[in-house]
Amino acid sequence: MFSIVDVETTGGIGGQTRLTEVAIFRFDGVEVVDRFHSLLNPHCPIPPFIARMTGISDEMVQSAPDFEDVAHEIARVTEGAVFVAHNAPFDYGFLKKEFSWIGLPFERHRLCTVQLSRRIFPGLPSYSLGKLCRSLEIPVKNRHRADGDAAATVKLFELLLTNDRHGLIKSRRVSI
Repeated sequence: MFSIVDVETTGGIGGQTRLTEVAIFRFDGVEVVDRFHSLLNPHCPIPPFIARMTGISDEMVQSAPDFEDVAHEIARVTEGAVFVAHNAPFDYGFLKKEFSWIGLPFERHRLCTVQLSRRIFPGLPSYSLGKLCRSLEIPVKNRHRADGDAAATVKLFELLLTNDRHGLIKSRRVSI
């Protein structure tokens, strides 16, 4: 079982930056069997360049739930599943940080679709999610929004599973 995750944030992983959106698709290797998506109130201003990139404004998140209010759903939909994300250290690091701030552990086995893509589809011009999806003809709706990017990562992961001739995913040889 896999939980394919994407988050949007107020900035980089370090410091007091916070989540503004999370999307998780629970994927059994064939189909999505569960999902969770929510905007989150970061309780701090969203920097203008982040707001322009994601389209998420301070007004959109002011009445959104706090991370603590949705933590149990995030834990439920990722429990017993391998955490999969495009640039997994970023997404996983943010969730782990948010869980630690509310005093809860968050430990998952994880796979990074950037690393998997480099090994399974070598030689592509770029492994950023948008350019990789263009190269592999994966449609992306709502780019730089958690739900749209996570949905595209599901499609990418399906292709990775199909083309994983060396068993990298099963062996987790590219886990982080």
